[in-house]
Amino acid sequence: MATALISPTPKSRKKLQKRRAPDRSQRLRRAFQLGFLALNLWIGTQFVLFVHYYESGGRGMRVSRPAGVEGWLPIASLMNLKVLLATGHVPPVHPAGMFLLIAFLAISWLLRKSFCAWLCPVGTVSEWLWQLGKRTFHRNWRLPRWLDIPLRSVKYILLGLFLYAVGSMSVPAIQDFLEGPYGLVSDVKMLDFFRFMSVAGAMVLALLVVLSVFVQSFWCRYLCPYGALMGLAALASPLRIRREASLCIDCAKCAKACPALLPVDRLASIRSAECTACLECVAVCPAEGALRMSAPRSRPVPAWMIAATVAVLFLGICGFARWAGYWHTDLPERLYFDLIPHAREFTHP
Repeated sequence: MATALISPTPKSRKKLQKRRAPDRSQRLRRAFQLGFLALNLWIGTQFVLFVHYYESGGRGMRVSRPAGVEGWLPIASLMNLKVLLATGHVPPVHPAGMFLLIAFLAISWLLRKSFCAWLCPVGTVSEWLWQLGKRTFHRNWRLPRWLDIPLRSVKYILLGLFLYAVGSMSVPAIQDFLEGPYGLVSDVKMLDFFRFMSVAGAMVLALLVVLSVFVQSFWCRYLCPYGALMGLAALASPLRIRREASLCIDCAKCAKACPALLPVDRLASIRSAECTACLECVAVCPAEGALRMSAPRSRPVPAWMIAATVAVLFLGICGFARWAGYWHTDLPERLYFDLIPHAREFTHP
């Protein structure tokens, strides 16, 4: 009896529908990153001149205090947000930081954690560092899973500690803290950390820079509590990166390009709090319609719409605060002359 040889049926290949036009989302995103980084450098320069004027007894260049520097005071911003929610009144000290926090939370809620990929200057520098490492060594190192998962929890632990500290304070205690000498010059204290950095602080900063060159997004992935807060807000976002399995050709380019190291090529949609809406995965996908950023059962959200929404929310919320008179911390000049030269002497209450 002859044995019939049955050859396996060849696996059918999906037809690749190539894109009609090149993706320019990353050019747009990098323009936003550079613009926001330049804004922060301008604010920093103005703030240094402001502090120098009062430290020198009025002999330097007199400039006004840039309220935007309060964006670098996230704990004070959280405190003020609690006061606003508890009392309905905008606090008089460091209110700009609170409105910046509200703007960034609104951006993250609507557009995933896009603050981190489109605006955050620390995220921008971190991205440059790992890209430098990739160009120099032709790769970035990925931590093993047994180490990666515990380290990713560190930023949430830090966030939890900050939220507990702020949540456990009463409104009068917060007001006493922010309106006391330490709270009034907390922005100067922050500047002094970098101007008069200790050896230990410099070593830690250098270590973070080196690790960021070799390990992709080390600070953002493992240590940043601000990014953790934005990620939690992003969990409620209606937008997701969505993959159309029938159009996907399983090239895995999206997963290789993802800065958050998410398995984009194996999921129907990305729900992770780590997704920053950077659109890197969409940009490298060669198949038309296989990947998109969208809400459920809706059309894809293009990069220009994300950029426009980020700009409208940021400028709109900050513009409202300025228009309503809630942007600046109005302190008598005499108080600045008294406090700023002695800022290093004030210890945390």
